[in-house]
Amino acid sequence: GKPQHSARRRPSPIHLAVRYIRILSAEGMATKVVDLRSDTVTKPSEAMRAAMAAADVDDDVLGADPTACRFEAEMARIMGKEAALFVPSGTMANLISVLAHCDARGSEVILGDDSHVHVYEHGGISTLGGVHPRTVPNNPDGTMDVDRIVAAIRSTDGALYYPTTRLICLENTHGNSGGKCLTVEYTDKVGEVAKAHGLKLHIDGARIFNASVALGVPVDRLVRAADSVSVCINLLGTTLKCYQIAYATHIRTENGLIPVDI
Repeated sequence: GKPQHSARRRPSPIHLAVRYIRILSAEGMATKVVDLRSDTVTKPSEAMRAAMAAADVDDDVLGADPTACRFEAEMARIMGKEAALFVPSGTMANLISVLAHCDARGSEVILGDDSHVHVYEHGGISTLGGVHPRTVPNNPDGTMDVDRIVAAIRSTDGALYYPTTRLICLENTHGNSGGKCLTVEYTDKVGEVAKAHGLKLHIDGARIFNASVALGVPVDRLVRAADSVSVCINLLGTTLKCYQIAYATHIRTENGLIPVDI
């Protein structure tokens, strides 16, 4: 999962302590503690544990696990994409997506300077994929100015000197902007820019369901412009991690893929 903390300073133990809320009874006795450190601290209910213990399982490497297959198919349906891949973490989901689109070392991805992929994911796109991040300032609402995105796209005339732009990454909701939601109109506009320049669009959608509820927009509509999207399920109160979801299966073909983090 993905903690929603400031990119510039991690909260101190004192700050974390005040994020617990005690619900008091009429007599002033604590009856329940609500942990607000992060939406990643969810724990499974007894019903969830029972469902996991009773799940029909098989070898997922061979594509034979019926529960995983149903789960992936359902996530792809919900997101309006062709396929989904279940992976252990949101970081892995984003990494797979970036590397699927930037399949040549020396590729470049345009992303926000305060985005989760850039700040919190160990530089994995560079370390493991040889992908160069080109940052654009995030606005307080989590967006990047479209004009600045366009300006960051490398000219093919400089291919001898510069990395090759292949991907744009958005984050919805945007954690370091206080969970701000990116609108359909904004995402569509960035998608049009990507298509006009022959680029792909990935959405880090760890909390995309939150954005869907807040905006009153179906989640598949929020990600329609994207070639891939990562989704974290543990942030919805489950023990599952993440999905990478996209068009077709980029790992097996040349199209796309959608990781889901449980």
